[in-house]
Amino acid sequence: MIWLSLLACLVLVFVIYDLTQTKHAILRNFPIIGHFRYWLEAVGPELRQYIVTSNDEERPFSRDQRSWVYASSKQQNNYFGFGTDNNLEGSPGYLVIKQSSFPLEEPHKGAPGYDKLHMVPCAKILGGARKRRKAFRPKSIVNVGAMSYGSLSARAVEAINRGVAIAGAMQNTGEGGVASHHDHGGDLIWQLGTGYFGARDEAGRFSMEKLEAVVAKYPNIKGIEVKLSQGAKPGRGGVLPASKITDEISEIRGIPKGVDCISPPFHREFSDVDGLLDFVESIAEATGLPVGIKSAIGHEGFWDDLADEMAKGERGVDWIAIDGGEGGTGAAPLVFSDHVSLPFKVGFTRVYARFAKRGIADDVVWMGSGRLGFPAEVMLAMALGCDMIYVAREAMLSIGCIQAQKCQTGHCPTGVATQNKWLVRGLDPTDKGARLGNYLITLRKEVMWLSRACAEPHPGLVQLEHFEMLDDRYGGTCPRELFNYEASWGVPGEEHAGPLLVELSSRASHE
Repeated sequence: MIWLSLLACLVLVFVIYDLTQTKHAILRNFPIIGHFRYWLEAVGPELRQYIVTSNDEERPFSRDQRSWVYASSKQQNNYFGFGTDNNLEGSPGYLVIKQSSFPLEEPHKGAPGYDKLHMVPCAKILGGARKRRKAFRPKSIVNVGAMSYGSLSARAVEAINRGVAIAGAMQNTGEGGVASHHDHGGDLIWQLGTGYFGARDEAGRFSMEKLEAVVAKYPNIKGIEVKLSQGAKPGRGGVLPASKITDEISEIRGIPKGVDCISPPFHREFSDVDGLLDFVESIAEATGLPVGIKSAIGHEGFWDDLADEMAKGERGVDWIAIDGGEGGTGAAPLVFSDHVSLPFKVGFTRVYARFAKRGIADDVVWMGSGRLGFPAEVMLAMALGCDMIYVAREAMLSIGCIQAQKCQTGHCPTGVATQNKWLVRGLDPTDKGARLGNYLITLRKEVMWLSRACAEPHPGLVQLEHFEMLDDRYGGTCPRELFNYEASWGVPGEEHAGPLLVELSSRASHE
């Protein structure tokens, strides 16, 4: 009886609070019952994810896509039965891959070269065109894109590094600096954003001395990427909330605790193409490493200026990573994620065309990102001219992310995008690292299946004529026509990519 009295008193307290508070009209009008509305709103994404939506409906990743990533990462059966449930005939822009009548045979398990079949190295030498001292050929066409320590937990960062080590891929650090969690066997691309975290002086300006010290400390850094913008919020900069800044993050980034960490929307070290190229060349000269840039695509005059300067042959970037407006792991204002910057296919093709028309597309290693972590998307991106692919949210899914879309709250339920110790403890970096490795290897394997179905031994050789994009009138168009590509565009020329592709083509012709 006493428990019922206590419960009645508790309910009465809630009723009085709801009736007297002034922030929520629903609670004032509907005490107690109104709370259910807010609870249902809070778990709405989860309810829609598992109960309401169809297999291909949800964004950013459908149930079919998530299921494929989860099964691939766990080495489970990732096949789907009873045919496609996609609407092939009524979906404008639907991608179809046109297989060859004479596909290449895949080597049997145990046959010579089978163990290296799914490594799929990049066709170009990173830094080769500009003869950087530490130029190299990336071992994987698929690598993990920029996600910072701070936005991700320490265990998530470690899991990713362990996973790329297993798969022979690389991890982009994001703009949060390099930590010990990045040092578990995997190679790194160190990203420098506008805050220059890890390579900044006390005033927040770039410090070459500190950059060189970090490069010396972490020999697994294979390249440096200057971030101009990202697909999540281009032109906006970024914020790491004070609640996520631990003692370790403060030390790594060179920032104070207790206040939000702000990444400004612009670089203080340069303000035009000329300054950017001087900045890139100074880093390459000091470290010997290849240096590239990453950007979402907005105003296109910048790319004309960059291509014009690089066509002179004196200065240049070693790679260009294009991030589509549909990409971006970071939390962002809705209007930026929905409306600022071009989607990948549109943005990438416009930039690539500018370099191809000047005859210098082969001097650049092209990287693409923005929901490209699935075999068909990888294939089309490479036919458009990409040499390598970044995957980010797909990598998060492989290490346990359930697309709860709580990244901006610090309450990620799987411990991936949070610094909450209780939530982070549930993520085992060794187990999740193995899952990421499985996902990357499976993705490359299925890309190779598609490549061989098109009778090509490397996805870098697949032509745009192998694709068709359907319309809603029972027709279709080759992407070469859609994107105004000339006949020679999209496949690396022999000067920089020749040896590998010629060898593969010769080997395939004798299989």
